[in-house]
Amino acid sequence: MATVETIYLGELRTEATHVQSGSKILTDAPTDNHGKGEAFSPTDLVAAALGSCMMTLMGIAARTQGVDIVGTRLSITKVMSADPRRIGEIIIDIRFPGEMAPKARTVLERAAATCPVARSLHPDCKQTVRFHYGE
Repeated sequence: MATVETIYLGELRTEATHVQSGSKILTDAPTDNHGKGEAFSPTDLVAAALGSCMMTLMGIAARTQGVDIVGTRLSITKVMSADPRRIGEIIIDIRFPGEMAPKARTVLERAAATCPVARSLHPDCKQTVRFHYGE
């Protein structure tokens, strides 16, 4: 069975439906590539997937360690490269709302590094991840 079903809506817009849940995501081409930029672009979704994957794995590790990371925020910046047009770098700043013991920091940072999305991206796509505690 398919994981996602996607329909082209015209005007460089798509609607992707997660088959199991029925959840939908719209995409739009970015303004620098003939689009309106009125929704996530496909490359925005790659950057978002990387951050969400890291956050999910940190959440699993935090739960296992009895550490509360509720309120943790990610700021994700996607940097495009040309020739060929591709994602050149994804920068993720992870901001934890409170201080953490050194052991908890190590566990969370290692969990983020095991993200399957990160491991699936091409090595030419630079991944810069910065951890900020007590913000």
